[in-house]
Amino acid sequence: MNKIKLLRITTETYSLRILLRGQLRYMSENGMDVYMASTPDEHVPEMVESQNAHFYPLHLSRELTPFKDLIALFDTIKLIRRIKPEIVHTHSPKAGIIGMLAAYICNVPLKMHTVAGLPLMEVTGPKRKLLNFVESLTYWCSDWVLPNSQELKQFILDNNLSSNKSKVKVLGNGSSNGIDLNYFSINPQLLAESKDFKKRHNISEKDIVLAFMGRLANYKGINELVRAFKVLQKRHQHLKLVLIGAPEDLNPLEEDTDREIINNPSIIAVGHQNDVRKFLVASNIFVFPSYREGFPQALLQANAMGIPCVATNINGCNEMIENGKTGILIQPKNVEAIVEACERLIEDRQASEKMGKLAQQFVLENFEQQQLWKAIHTFYHSHLPKKKLE
Repeated sequence: MNKIKLLRITTETYSLRILLRGQLRYMSENGMDVYMASTPDEHVPEMVESQNAHFYPLHLSRELTPFKDLIALFDTIKLIRRIKPEIVHTHSPKAGIIGMLAAYICNVPLKMHTVAGLPLMEVTGPKRKLLNFVESLTYWCSDWVLPNSQELKQFILDNNLSSNKSKVKVLGNGSSNGIDLNYFSINPQLLAESKDFKKRHNISEKDIVLAFMGRLANYKGINELVRAFKVLQKRHQHLKLVLIGAPEDLNPLEEDTDREIINNPSIIAVGHQNDVRKFLVASNIFVFPSYREGFPQALLQANAMGIPCVATNINGCNEMIENGKTGILIQPKNVEAIVEACERLIEDRQASEKMGKLAQQFVLENFEQQQLWKAIHTFYHSHLPKKKLE
């Protein structure tokens, strides 16, 4: 029997190599012939090796670029006709509309789109109507729409983005990729690396380290986080803020925020990191003030390492955190709420550590990576037309 051909399409390689790390290799090692397509960059050779999958370049933009998008659609159609995959599975809005439309035109047997956050949540007016239409068209072209959280599924249904509500399904307990619990566990080597990081950045044992991980973008709540940190610094002597992630060109920070990050010696911006664990180990509190999410991997990783978390009461975050028990949920875009929540964890270290341990236990019980990969693999096989399996 020939191997089933799976084509995963994302807008950027970041999704394939970071958000879906290991998943495509798992599919390859479990009887599938796996192909990847996205906008190419310098990470492609490493990604091909780590995911054990073929790569094809598709020039996709996260911006609204109608002419370029039309070219990308034709290129995707040509790629699908060349590979002849039984399954096309897309991830992210632009890859979704291009990939699902092309797969529909090419009559691909199984068309699946993962929804891992919706930019349209932060948009109003004519642009919102346009994005709603594009999202609905993506879902219409697909056989299955897979939001990575229950709250995101409910948003899709409440806003009538899918004409067929029965095709909208959350696999497992949510998340696009689950979490490798062995990888995100503390060991002597990580403790040593964390100690070295703190030494190099003059972080003393007295310091309380706040951390954020993700794109340094406006919609991630970084402007509010930096303002909140300035307030906290006036009230507490020994505080540091570690920002793990690269700046976001499409959704840049305010100029005052950029200046504060550069000039405040207690703010340590380490940029994008392939391995974030030593920074998490060095942290006492994880702060995630995002405006919108699907099922945030960064928060999942922090919880897995037992770090008490402050997060916004939005999709995904409120499925990982039970307010007051496994962390603290706050309203988005609220500087004072960040300050109050952080102060609560700073001043009651015993309660803070208990929240971290309970959050860690919840992740251990619900989001183990291999279980989710197996569920996705099973879903592929069980929903592929029978004649394609013969």
